[in-house]
Amino acid sequence: MRDLGLVLFGWIVPGGAYLLMRRYLQFAVFAAVVWTAFGAGLLLHGGAAWPQTAELAGLDGFTALVFQASGLARLLAGAPYFAAQLLGGSSFLAGRLHEQGTTLFIMAGLFNVLAIASALDLRKAEEK
Repeated sequence: MRDLGLVLFGWIVPGGAYLLMRRYLQFAVFAAVVWTAFGAGLLLHGGAAWPQTAELAGLDGFTALVFQASGLARLLAGAPYFAAQLLGGSSFLAGRLHEQGTTLFIMAGLFNVLAIASALDLRKAEEK
């Protein structure tokens, strides 16, 4: 049950699993990496919105699945994703550099998952 708390808090607060473990340097590093990647994605007008049905119309099933998976990867960034949605975010495809910005959003989500997995692995190692 404690691991579930780490996972949920680590998802919402980038690097938050380390914060709960009182490992402040790791928390600061992962929080900075996730927020910086997401902020750079916003500056490059990356698509932070979930792909809508109209945007997926006419695509084959695999391509639509890839677009939806990228939406899920952006959601994994946690608080930065929710902040972007509250502040208006952007459409699924927006701006001239949207590919690079969207890639940074996806990277932010994957970095956050890496932080959670790393914290869980460290916790298991400490319990031994």
